[in-house]
Amino acid sequence: MPTSAIELLKSRSLPMLIEEEIQRVILGGEYSPGDRINEKELALRFGISRGPVREALRSLEASGLIEQIPNRGVFVRRLTAAQAADIYDVRAFLFALAGRLLAIRATDEEIARLRGFVAAMDEAIARDDYDHYVRENFALHEFIVEHAGNPVLASQYLSLIKQLRLYRSRNLMLRDSIEASNKEHHEMVDAIAAHDPDRAQAVHLNHVATAKDRLMSTPNLT
Repeated sequence: MPTSAIELLKSRSLPMLIEEEIQRVILGGEYSPGDRINEKELALRFGISRGPVREALRSLEASGLIEQIPNRGVFVRRLTAAQAADIYDVRAFLFALAGRLLAIRATDEEIARLRGFVAAMDEAIARDDYDHYVRENFALHEFIVEHAGNPVLASQYLSLIKQLRLYRSRNLMLRDSIEASNKEHHEMVDAIAAHDPDRAQAVHLNHVATAKDRLMSTPNLT
């Protein structure tokens, strides 16, 4: 009997759903960089066979979040400082292009959303609410790249961000760094609101470059 369309859809979507859940667990901090991922334990956790888990792990390896080490198993990827610096350099130019493109095409509604993210971060800083600041920070950056009008750029940028979260997950930003970063966010949004692509490109590039400098100057990072 031929496979029905619904069954085919389920067989294709399950590994994707499992991949998203494993990614959420990793980025949520349940696994640390260098931790071993047990395929059998994940299958038992999700109540499924090991096939979809294996497929999900292959996809996550391609995205750079995990790595397969021969004769040892699957591990959450551990980024070195040099690898993180290389990713930051690529990220800077992608983000600069996103800022430039959005400055050309941004609508009033999109500009209002951007100002809302920055205002929310200002409020989070005032309350010393680091977790809320981080959520709004990620939301702002994702909004910019997803509304720049270039899906390839957005896909590549967001993949790099996931990898960098492995490196940054255990490293809290100091209040002075957060305040400096949000000042740069204001400059980015102002350039987009002015529909000034050259200025937007420059301030978006500078934002990531200074973020890299701040992270790399933090003591005891490996």
